[in-house]
Amino acid sequence: MMNLKFRLALMNFLEFAVWGAYLTCMGNYLGVAGLGDKISWFYAIQGIVSIFMPTLMGIVADKYIQPQRLLGLCHLAAGAFMMACWTIGIEAGFGNEIHDKSVFIAFYTLSVAFFMPTIALANTTAFTILKNNGMDTVRDFPPIRVLGTVGFIVTMWFVNCAVWENGAFSFTLAENAHKFQYTYMQFFVSALLSFVLCLYCLFCLPGCQLEKKEGASPSLAESLGLNAFSLFKRRQMALFFIFSALLGMCLQVTNGFAGPFITSFKGTAEFSDTFAANNATLLTSISQISEALCILMIPFFLKRYGIKVVMLMSMFAWVFRFGFFGIGNPAMPGVLLFILSCIVYGVAFDFFNVSGGIFVDQECEPSIKASAQGLFMMMTNGVGATVGTLAAGEIVNHFCTWQDGFLVGDWQSCWFIFAAFALVVGVAFALVFKPEGK
Repeated sequence: MMNLKFRLALMNFLEFAVWGAYLTCMGNYLGVAGLGDKISWFYAIQGIVSIFMPTLMGIVADKYIQPQRLLGLCHLAAGAFMMACWTIGIEAGFGNEIHDKSVFIAFYTLSVAFFMPTIALANTTAFTILKNNGMDTVRDFPPIRVLGTVGFIVTMWFVNCAVWENGAFSFTLAENAHKFQYTYMQFFVSALLSFVLCLYCLFCLPGCQLEKKEGASPSLAESLGLNAFSLFKRRQMALFFIFSALLGMCLQVTNGFAGPFITSFKGTAEFSDTFAANNATLLTSISQISEALCILMIPFFLKRYGIKVVMLMSMFAWVFRFGFFGIGNPAMPGVLLFILSCIVYGVAFDFFNVSGGIFVDQECEPSIKASAQGLFMMMTNGVGATVGTLAAGEIVNHFCTWQDGFLVGDWQSCWFIFAAFALVVGVAFALVFKPEGK
């Protein structure tokens, strides 16, 4: 059993290491590559493909291909297209604008189109294998999932400190234009890890047999996996998915703009030499450290207080996440507010995403579990994240502009607007969501 848990933990480590290589630092590179005004679109693309790709891949995993195999094949495709982004960056060179911007965006879109379904597929794979071996998903999944966060942190630290210059590789915390967090090398790291995870899924994970219904032939809706949408017929699940979309609007805001925001202080003489301004990716990795710790608290909070209280804690944590960014700065004591923002992120993200995945798994039939996880992904990282990221981009572009490689302006108003939205969603959820007693 311990060997099985370790194998699932390693799967999660690699799954999120792939994402951590570029998710929080991509904004810094886009500014250098002449795509700074398109940051919101790059993160919205992840949401747009999540509207349909996780659901489609969930249908395939429920009906045709075992989820662990499909997980590996998706990473093979995601890694190939991410490697193509890296080659376009090589052609432009360090610190230069990308010439084939449309081609770069196309390859990036295809890469994330195959990556985003893997989050739900990884959950389905873990849940299925745990249950097939008589284990409790509420108790045993969070310690496995926490290794995913560790993987995310490891690659964040790597791209923050790794430097490739004049044919030599090194690590540094000092300011350096050729750090991976400012270059296309972050895409190479992501692609390489995707290829490793592909091989691992295909050859190192146990099988997850597909659920077969006995009796009558399945309907067209069942054959297509669309019966997962029947969950909307239940008031509790409909409200859960609606508020998942609303809260999902917060998910990519700090991933897309926290890096450029903190790095923008390098353009101010008072803060230009501060550690935080020169190591934004390393600083924001505190968020993932907090996430790792918060995952381990989920079984206690979920069993003791239920999904409503856990979701409310997440929503109000987003208020503090944005608010602390609005009043902090990279110097002492303002940097302490940045650190507090990163600490509450663990509650904001995990108490929603991880608990939500467990809740969905418990509330649906075995034959639609993968489809239901894809539906959850569609509402959060699809509909919610797309609308939220594009709206956030409009707000940031209204209050801030790119000057000498830095996105500067009235950041405080931006963060306070985001905090006010999270507060409204939290209050509304508290008033209308009434989970069924069990």
